[in-house]
Amino acid sequence: MIQSINTHFIALSCASILSFAFAHVQGQELNCRVQVIAPQIANVESSIFESMEENIQEFMNGRRWTDDQILFEERIECSFQITISEAPSATTFKGTLQVQSSRPVYNSDYNTSMLLVNDSDFDISWDGSSTIQFSIDQYRDNLSSVLAYYAYMVLGMDYDSMGLESGTPYYLKAQTIVANAQNSGPSGWKASQGQQNRYWLVENMLSQTFRPVRNCLYYYHRMGLDQLFDDVERGRLAMADALIEMRQTHRIRPSSYNLQLFFLAKSDEILKVFGPAPEAEKTRLLPVLKQMDPGNISKYDSIFS
Repeated sequence: MIQSINTHFIALSCASILSFAFAHVQGQELNCRVQVIAPQIANVESSIFESMEENIQEFMNGRRWTDDQILFEERIECSFQITISEAPSATTFKGTLQVQSSRPVYNSDYNTSMLLVNDSDFDISWDGSSTIQFSIDQYRDNLSSVLAYYAYMVLGMDYDSMGLESGTPYYLKAQTIVANAQNSGPSGWKASQGQQNRYWLVENMLSQTFRPVRNCLYYYHRMGLDQLFDDVERGRLAMADALIEMRQTHRIRPSSYNLQLFFLAKSDEILKVFGPAPEAEKTRLLPVLKQMDPGNISKYDSIFS
């Protein structure tokens, strides 16, 4: 991943790192796989969606989103799946966007899910011949703003998992995109348009109330998952402590959007890690998980009992 934070993933000498870097073309930060599907749309040429898919992939992967120098092999893995459900005209489309991102776990071939979000406020214009242009300083169109917003959210969460609150610069950029989009027509950008949208996702991440969630991103991943290979007990303890700390946020903002997204990405992983844990560890963690993630109570009971 990013060299300035994730150098622990490269087990090479300094000389080897330098020679490796110059021997490979430096890539951008994201390795984004894009899929655009329109199963219910019959009045629009398929080439329109093909060009949309191709241009979005080029936009995500061809742009420099940070000032960090990274290697091609260190790009952040993510995927954007767009499902078009309506075509009010030949150049306007509505649907949903599912964003997923992950990062590797140290000393393993396992990738842990970082962000999993389904955005139902995907309302764009596309004529099949445009190029996607974006400026952090102004709102150009909804497509570029939504894509850039989630690029920065993916970066922010990845950086947070590598260094304590290291994702702040990228959340601030995402927040700037939200501010610029306040007077645009499409929904998803305003506080008044529901509690589960782009506005609240980044607003919460930068709120003092949600600091335990951001702390969890670091301690759960860097001090927990990344340590499991060397010391399972120490790694699990760090993960449990990080999860329990998030209860502070839950007490103030129960069932918040950010907590829901965290457990959407992590509940299965938590079960796998703590399933074989000693009974005392499970007993300590189980009531906290059931309190913060009530939608998975039966799942936790079945594994932790």
